[in-house]
Amino acid sequence: MSYIVSVSVVVCSTIIGLYVQNINSVLQWIVSALYGGYIAANVLKWHWWRFNGTGFFWGMLTGIFGAIILPQFFPHTLPLYYFPFLFVLSLLGCLLGTWLSKPTAESVLVDFYVRVRPWGFWGPIHQKALQKYPDLKANNHFKRDLFNVGVGIIWQCCLTLIPMYIVIQQGQGLLTSILILGITTLILKKNWYDKMCRDEAEYDAFMTKYGMNKAD
Repeated sequence: MSYIVSVSVVVCSTIIGLYVQNINSVLQWIVSALYGGYIAANVLKWHWWRFNGTGFFWGMLTGIFGAIILPQFFPHTLPLYYFPFLFVLSLLGCLLGTWLSKPTAESVLVDFYVRVRPWGFWGPIHQKALQKYPDLKANNHFKRDLFNVGVGIIWQCCLTLIPMYIVIQQGQGLLTSILILGITTLILKKNWYDKMCRDEAEYDAFMTKYGMNKAD
């Protein structure tokens, strides 16, 4: 299957390349249009217990299909403007695919929840897990995680901008990016990495108590 997929990607990319006007148009489509087609599926898979593989498949398929079709109907519209429509379309695919199919086995969901500790809409699975693991604590770090994601996006952008400013020899932009990178690094160290290590220690103690192996 890996050989088939690899060859298919090369063939499809070559065909698409024949119709591409410039690199920027492809980049705009990937960043603006295609992202809207798969964000819903990749968020729901972590934070909603009822979401399953069927919902993921149809959410991705409708999103990607929409990202391919919409530019044909609106050729003079910037791909960025497709984002809300593609997101809603993909979300509908996720919901319909999930509700029209059977939920994932309860044992699989409980095992996933105990090992990953996601926050979100996991109430029924949390209650089931408590019956088996009374010491289990729910993940209540939504605000902290969301803040760290925002800081992480800025941190990631700085990593991209710094070499760009070096190449185009823009000293002010370079120094500003380095300064912001340093500040966001300190924030992530204190509010993400250190707390993650503390949570990891508690998690290890929990896993040891119930004879569970994280590597399984």
